[in-house]
Amino acid sequence: MSEAADQIFATLKQSSQSGAPLYLQLRKSIEDAVNRGLIGPGDALPSERDIATKADISRVTVRKAVQDLVKGGILIQRHGSGTFVAPRMERVEQSLSRLTSFTEDMARRGMAVRSAWLDRGLYAPSPDEMMVLGLSSNELVARVARLRIANDTPLAIERAALSASVLPDPAGIGSSLYAALELTGHRPVRAVQRISAANLGDSDARLLEVPPGIAGLHIERISYLASGKVIEFTRSIYRGDAYDFVAELRLSGPGEEVRP
Repeated sequence: MSEAADQIFATLKQSSQSGAPLYLQLRKSIEDAVNRGLIGPGDALPSERDIATKADISRVTVRKAVQDLVKGGILIQRHGSGTFVAPRMERVEQSLSRLTSFTEDMARRGMAVRSAWLDRGLYAPSPDEMMVLGLSSNELVARVARLRIANDTPLAIERAALSASVLPDPAGIGSSLYAALELTGHRPVRAVQRISAANLGDSDARLLEVPPGIAGLHIERISYLASGKVIEFTRSIYRGDAYDFVAELRLSGPGEEVRP
């Protein structure tokens, strides 16, 4: 790391007349070094004091640049150990044209999948759950919340809600919710999915092992049976550095109806 560090901070000194704030120059120098492979996943950065000395800048400037890179997921800080280059995340590409479960998606990629249960129980429904699932206030909703993990990397937090009449024993679910629903003839056949950007809060970021405030994906899905009845209402948080959602688009031909 010492030779790489000398290259990084020598470059910073050479560019110090560019007019850009020093912390931005330092941030770019470190990020470029990571992208070029001068420093790799797991490599430790020198201490703030050493960086400040090598680059001839203040420790406050160093701290601001490092904090920006931690928020961006480029670096990670371990209390009592120092600052390290974050592990490189292999991105998962998921099609938006197929309705599949997380377990099925990862299995197709040959990835080892497991879940950490966050919640499995029956509750009084929230106003949103009553509206989407068509429940009355005296009915119960089954909530299933899981941390989805592939190859030992937490990728998503899924929070699903279903009518208790469909899932009376949420604690009995195995590795796949959709597999359990298929056994009772309640597996959904289509869904409407909305994807929006989200900055992860402290608790979700802690579960996904990313810095708080980092960009993520909020996905709301309403799933339907063949009859048109709503069967599932899911709100999930996905790591923004791990997922690419892909959709195939076709240009309609003359006379073809354009559907929303």
